[in-house]
Amino acid sequence: MASSPPSPLEPVADGLRLSLRVTPKASRNAVAGLADTAEGGRVLKVTVTAVPENGKANEAVIKLLSKAWKLPKTSLTVVAGATDRNKILHVAGDPAALMPRLTALIEGGE
Repeated sequence: MASSPPSPLEPVADGLRLSLRVTPKASRNAVAGLADTAEGGRVLKVTVTAVPENGKANEAVIKLLSKAWKLPKTSLTVVAGATDRNKILHVAGDPAALMPRLTALIEGGE
């Protein structure tokens, strides 16, 4: 394969956008690795124990990722798919600094 697989991370002006696939009501909160999408993209799979109502699962995802990546919770925002399993999360910050750090964390597991 000549090209590397697409990353779930995409740099934007004020940070990164991260494609997620969230599984609520799971047995544990965890980052479950990468998955390919039907459209040819990649998503980061996340499982949370919270139920998908009133934004509880979204809050659990933000709490889990902010802890795993040592980022403030305020820098993570669900910008698309608030009521969907497939979400876009915005990570605020300098894309040049965040991209290599989060790519290493995502591709290297937790």
